[in-house]
Amino acid sequence: MTQINVRVDGASYEDDVEPRTLLVHYLREQLGKVGTVVGCDTSNCGACTVHLDGQAVKSCTVLAVQADGCQVTTIEGVGGGEPGSALHPVQRAFREMHGLQCGFCTPGMIMASIDLLAENPDPSDEEVREGIEGNLCRCTGYQNIVRAVRHAAAEMRGQAAAASDGNAADDPQAAPAEVDTAASEHVVEPVAVQA
Repeated sequence: MTQINVRVDGASYEDDVEPRTLLVHYLREQLGKVGTVVGCDTSNCGACTVHLDGQAVKSCTVLAVQADGCQVTTIEGVGGGEPGSALHPVQRAFREMHGLQCGFCTPGMIMASIDLLAENPDPSDEEVREGIEGNLCRCTGYQNIVRAVRHAAAEMRGQAAAASDGNAADDPQAAPAEVDTAASEHVVEPVAVQA
């Protein structure tokens, strides 16, 4: 066993851990931080993303002993971190812009998005997609996740989301946009089947 001292979500912990214990398992099993999800244990899905000294990392790729002396922020430590406390703008945007469905990937997506916005407070759609590319979502198709991150970015910059991206579709007061039906129709040609 190896003793580690780590600060998680603002609280200090001194624990004995097996040297091979992954950070994700330490967080979940010893500290009860079950919002950090075990998705794949192979670093492919990003569901276990946390912040280690302010940097987004997949906690299934970090040993708990490597976090010794570090500060870890989990999804439970984002926002107020306490039940009933205010949500972080990214959390709020995911809820308001329907950036989640089953919710399994959501903690990792939020943690990766917060890290992205710390580095780039005004990302384009493409930059958001690049910023979250290590996090997989099997439900949403990513469209609303990108919208949520852009919405949170605008809020965090102190602007209205509709003004930041010029998209009237995000403004409930805006008149409906005219649709070019010729361009939006998808015609499926029948295919001849040979008997």
